[in-house]
Amino acid sequence: MNFLSRRDFLTRLGVSAAALPFLTGLPGLRANGTSPRKRLIIMFSPNGTIPGAFWPQEEGGKFTLPRILSPLQPWQDQMLVLRGVCNRVKGDGDSHMRGMSCLLTGTELLPGNIQGGSHTAAGWASGISIDQELKNHLQSREETRTRFGSLEFGVAVPNRADPWTRMSYAGANKPVAPIDDPYQMLGKLYGQTKDRASLLSVLDTVGQDLKRVTGKLGQEDRERLEEHLTLVREMESELQADAHSKGPAHPAPQLDPDVELVNDNTPRISHMQIDLLVNAMANDMARVGTLQFMRSVGQARMHWLGIEDGHHSLSHEPDNNQSAQEQLTKINEWFCGELAYLTKKLAETPEPGADGSMLDHTLVVWLNELGKGNSHTLDDIPFVLLGGKSHGLKMGRNLKFPGLPHNRLWLSVAQSMGHDMKSFGTDKFCAEGPLPLT
Repeated sequence: MNFLSRRDFLTRLGVSAAALPFLTGLPGLRANGTSPRKRLIIMFSPNGTIPGAFWPQEEGGKFTLPRILSPLQPWQDQMLVLRGVCNRVKGDGDSHMRGMSCLLTGTELLPGNIQGGSHTAAGWASGISIDQELKNHLQSREETRTRFGSLEFGVAVPNRADPWTRMSYAGANKPVAPIDDPYQMLGKLYGQTKDRASLLSVLDTVGQDLKRVTGKLGQEDRERLEEHLTLVREMESELQADAHSKGPAHPAPQLDPDVELVNDNTPRISHMQIDLLVNAMANDMARVGTLQFMRSVGQARMHWLGIEDGHHSLSHEPDNNQSAQEQLTKINEWFCGELAYLTKKLAETPEPGADGSMLDHTLVVWLNELGKGNSHTLDDIPFVLLGGKSHGLKMGRNLKFPGLPHNRLWLSVAQSMGHDMKSFGTDKFCAEGPLPLT
């Protein structure tokens, strides 16, 4: 069955349009003869890293994970640590702006009037980002087309739009905003609802449809459907608990000097967003996703870690400030822990309709807009790749390159996803082809 006939089949079962999001990605309803899915998830965290606590000392296949990377220990044989991959894009804008908006686009910022630091003013990126390029490639073919193509998740992303807050671009001058409200994302995935209260009726609306069709599904499809329903029930329980609580679901945010909204519920929201992301991909709603934590120059105060100072301010402290170094290490270790939560969810979820886990069929890339916060360097951007066994990359290694453009990494990622690009972003950075990762 192709995409259209699969939808027609479901319609003939007598289910409503509201029930289709729960059913269209089930293994038994996939097109016969299609190859296993390949997915990409890109996770961003800001303000650089602490090199001594991030980069493994040993190169090759035998290496010890430093403190920041320690949460990924269970998947060390499924990870690639890449040192010496650099953002070579020059032009207008400060390092944070070019670090953020050139990170996935690999090309210059357009002229503009957004002023950053002492550098020249700039505008949005001048090209498409790799996630949207791959989305378009997959959506152009019927056998890889999904409902959304890509999903852009945010966690504590401020309510503002500028080159410091956007990494995904549908094209030149076309930034794509992430959704950082899990209730809004739930509505997008499972029904176009207008408010949280209406989300509580999702299962009531489709319950009878799903009960009727369940008896016509195979065991694997029934199990997968129950997982989807369980997630929505859990989200509904959260909504109901919020509705009966004395305080608001999300306490009033604090304002920092840069007027960035900070929410002490960030760890909870992070897990909700990751749960939704994995669930949506398990149901084949999209095969490309981004997960953006905060923003470049972000001043989040991570009270749940016992840290009161703003993240960006801490990142500007000199290396001999041991207190700041410890707090920054703790912050980056927390981000890595969220990556580990995502990795664990993928590893524990069987791949629908194929052997192995979802992690085997999903390449996860963790990155940052800077190599080091207090120097604003765009060299040695911390790149970590996880999973993606079906993508053909040789994992379980710590590699060091001699300062190569990150455009070449995106060529490697694109080709691993079946998109045989020869250039991406600024052409001159792609002259030597993809990074040797196979």
